Amino acid sequence: MFAQAADDTIKVGVLHSLSGTMAISETTLKDTVLMMVDDINKKGGLLGKKVEAVVVDPASNWPLFAEKAQELLEKEKVAAVFGCWTSVSRKSVLPVFEKMNGLLFYPVQYEGEESSRNVFYTGAAPNQQAIPAVDYLMSKDGGDVKRWVLAGTDYVYPRTTNKILEAYLKSKGVKAEDIMINYTPFGHSDWQTIVADIKKFGAAGKKTAVVSTINGDANVPFYKELANQGIKADQIPVVAFSVGEEELAGIDTKNLVGHLAAWNYFQSVKNPENDAFIKQWQTFIKNPKRVTNDPMEATYIGFKMWTQAVSQAGTTNVDAVRQALYGQKVKNLTGGVAVMNTNHHLSKPVFIGEIQANGQLQTVWKTKDVIKADAWSPYIPESAKLTADWTYPWVCGNCTEPKFK
Repeated sequence: MFAQAADDTIKVGVLHSLSGTMAISETTLKDTVLMMVDDINKKGGLLGKKVEAVVVDPASNWPLFAEKAQELLEKEKVAAVFGCWTSVSRKSVLPVFEKMNGLLFYPVQYEGEESSRNVFYTGAAPNQQAIPAVDYLMSKDGGDVKRWVLAGTDYVYPRTTNKILEAYLKSKGVKAEDIMINYTPFGHSDWQTIVADIKKFGAAGKKTAVVSTINGDANVPFYKELANQGIKADQIPVVAFSVGEEELAGIDTKNLVGHLAAWNYFQSVKNPENDAFIKQWQTFIKNPKRVTNDPMEATYIGFKMWTQAVSQAGTTNVDAVRQALYGQKVKNLTGGVAVMNTNHHLSKPVFIGEIQANGQLQTVWKTKDVIKADAWSPYIPESAKLTADWTYPWVCGNCTEPKFK
């Protein structure tokens, strides 16, 4: 009887922190997957079977992510896993997925410089967020910025993104003395000295902006300290890559109004797909005030692509599903179409929004078309020569020539 029950179910793993410093961001993504599972089951399931979500809590503990990933693949035998937020958690689970040939859908903007056969990256690469944000700020519309503060949390995503941005800024003629780089630990709360340094750096007579890769709950005291020291958005704007509607919902936004965020999706974008998604989310979560955000859209796109690929392959076999994922298209929630490319990354639009008093982001700039993600940055010399393409004849994530000739 138990074997029969198991055969009637397709399990998916949910690997998000429900406690610890990243819970503020990740709990929502767990709920998004549960909503998608609920939705597909209401429509009759997948391949005639019920989809079951297996939820674990890696508790913002990076080594624990690897343990929990192994548990999901080995013990629970899940067909795919939706999970991780920080790059350090993704790097922690990567060897597990590669060794066991599991399938991970990773839904958060990140530093790039990776393409694994076992991961599909549905968040933005740097050329779909960081580079366009800097281009906007350099432009006349964005304030003609000449000096740059690259402020981040001290781990792989901010450090690699800033390495790319520093090289990019220099390629645009920005001098080394016009770039200030600063890192703080997770959960950092005492911003007085750093903000004073930013203020001093911005007082040199050139238009200055902060590019923020500060992650998690450290953002609240950071913006508060900017306000304490009288730094306004029109003087030194901050463009954030990790602050979205969900983070803004839990805080007093008066210190953030006018500052910017760069994402591939905003809740405020008006179109039928997004209206339906917001309604579905608020109904599922039983709260008409709950917001949506970019990593939720990336989770939604990843889940839809996976279900389409499973239906197309007629099986949950990882090798077959992976093959079926290439070229999958899903309507995104901002009026375009997301496409899965053979480098395991999406083509996506880019939006820059201004933070409003109500915690929403008002679009001030967007790309005309979707941008195809670069897995490897052309601004880092050793990466510029690498190709990621998991189809024949390349079949690799980081090579300079095809595997099969």
